[in-house]
Amino acid sequence: MDGLMARDARDSPGGSAGAPARRGARDLLILLAGIAVAVAAAAPVVHKWLGNQPDQRLVDLEVYREGGLAVLRGAPLYDFLTQPPQLLPFTYPPIAAALAVPFTLLPWRAAQWAWTGLIYVSLVVVVCYAFRDLIRRTGRWAPLTVGVLVAATAWLDPVRDQVRFGQVGLFLLAICLADCCARTARWPRGMLVGLALAIKLVPGVFLIYFLVTGRRDALGNAVLTAVVATLGGFVLLPSDSSAYWFGALLEGGDRTGAVDGTTNQAIQGIVARVLDEGPARTLVWLALALVVAWFGFGWARRATLAAGAASGADASSLLLAGVAIVGLLSVVLSPVGWIHHLVWMIAVIGALVGDGRDTRRCLVALGLWLLFLFPVPWWARGLIGPDHSPVTVFAGQVLRDSFGIAALASIVVLGTWLVKRLDPDNHPRDPSQRQVGMGTLGA
Repeated sequence: MDGLMARDARDSPGGSAGAPARRGARDLLILLAGIAVAVAAAAPVVHKWLGNQPDQRLVDLEVYREGGLAVLRGAPLYDFLTQPPQLLPFTYPPIAAALAVPFTLLPWRAAQWAWTGLIYVSLVVVVCYAFRDLIRRTGRWAPLTVGVLVAATAWLDPVRDQVRFGQVGLFLLAICLADCCARTARWPRGMLVGLALAIKLVPGVFLIYFLVTGRRDALGNAVLTAVVATLGGFVLLPSDSSAYWFGALLEGGDRTGAVDGTTNQAIQGIVARVLDEGPARTLVWLALALVVAWFGFGWARRATLAAGAASGADASSLLLAGVAIVGLLSVVLSPVGWIHHLVWMIAVIGALVGDGRDTRRCLVALGLWLLFLFPVPWWARGLIGPDHSPVTVFAGQVLRDSFGIAALASIVVLGTWLVKRLDPDNHPRDPSQRQVGMGTLGA
């Protein structure tokens, strides 16, 4: 009788057999809602920049694509300039041009849409790593949480600039976060960083990170991957590789643009907007860069080692903080750190938010998010000029450097305040809390 009643309950419309179907439909609706929120947020950005004047659309993608065309034609890679009015040269390692060849097979308009789609796919990956514990806390609502976070980060000024210019910054950010923050890796740890380094030199700071944190296997894998990819470039494009490594690379700022431009928020850009070109400016920049590098890598090491002693969401936040510090160092220590390179602020905000339980951390993260929503450095240029008072001009100069200053401040906040707040050595551990190993970056 009991078995018959149980069978009748399963077969009845209101029985347990209908529950999985209802849960499945509800989960599908949550997923669709998350997608809708993300698409609705990204649509105005995409419409603006892909609907812009033809010569103002994804100009950096045009550089990559023209590099791919040069590879196919056998033309010198570092001699061409893109069409007026941009007249931009190719400034990346030859292997980057080889990887851009598939986009030469698409019509220009289709290539723009495909590239933009990949940018937002990368943003989703970045959000999933940066806000992993917050997303997990929301349970079955996780797809909607991801959608809301993608929507919130899609409007950050550096992210909008990724779409505007058709840049690779979010690709590299996603690669580095996956390599450094994945709990278990299906690839040799460090390999993805090596690939990123082969495409663009700035992720090379992660080699120092692997070294100072004792991740020797990851360091070896990264170096090996970068060397193999670079040698592959010499095999495919021997003359272009020689021209880059022994020529174009040494030209530096002559090919990348003026270092004192507003969009350069690196230390050198900030110094260049204060001091005239000359030995004094170079010495000041190098001195400041050395100080920031010394403390920055030390704080990144401290955060990473603290992550090994912590557990759960605190361990994730500390590890992410260490990686985010290194990512910011790749921007501020570079001779040119454009605003669109500061997509690393997503990782900073994610490390601060953690699982969302700490109000103070969330408020600091909210402040950074609000700052980077608006093109403050560009607005500040209107405060600088002979028509304004010295006080207004000074305020304008400071605001013009606000993104770079915020990046430097974030390094300090993550490396000192956040680590002190989460480091288990500073707080008595609850013996009832189950230990959770990180399983990341194992040497």
